[in-house]
Amino acid sequence: MQHNNSEASTSQQLSEMVVQGMLEKKAWDVKVLDLRGIKHSIADYFVICSGNSDTQIEAISEAIEEQVIKLSNQKPWKTEGFRNKEWILIDYVDVVAHVFSHEKRAFYALEDLWADAVITTFPE
Repeated sequence: MQHNNSEASTSQQLSEMVVQGMLEKKAWDVKVLDLRGIKHSIADYFVICSGNSDTQIEAISEAIEEQVIKLSNQKPWKTEGFRNKEWILIDYVDVVAHVFSHEKRAFYALEDLWADAVITTFPE
C-alpha cells in the first residue's frame, strides 16, 4: 500500500490524536502499531490500550472520539463493542483504535499478531 506524504502524515496525526484521547483518561499500556510497512495491512495504524473497568474503557473510548472531532472534525467510520465494553473498536479507516479490558487484550494479543509492525510504546 503506497501513500503520499500528506496521507501518511494525516494518518500519523490521527494516530497521535487517538493516543492523546487515551492518555487523557489514564489508559495504560498504550501502543501504536505502525502497519504501513506491512503488506495487506488493513490500516496504517492500530492504536491499542487497556482500561481497568467497563467505566474506564467507555470513558477512554469517548475521549478518543471527542479528541479526534475537536482536532480534526472526523467522525469514526465504524464503532463496535460499546455494549459489552470488553473491547471497543473505533475505526477511522486509516487508524483503528482498540480499547481493551486486560483479559480481552491478552486473549486477542494483537501486538503478537502484528509483530512485524513498528511498535511505539507510551509511558503510563
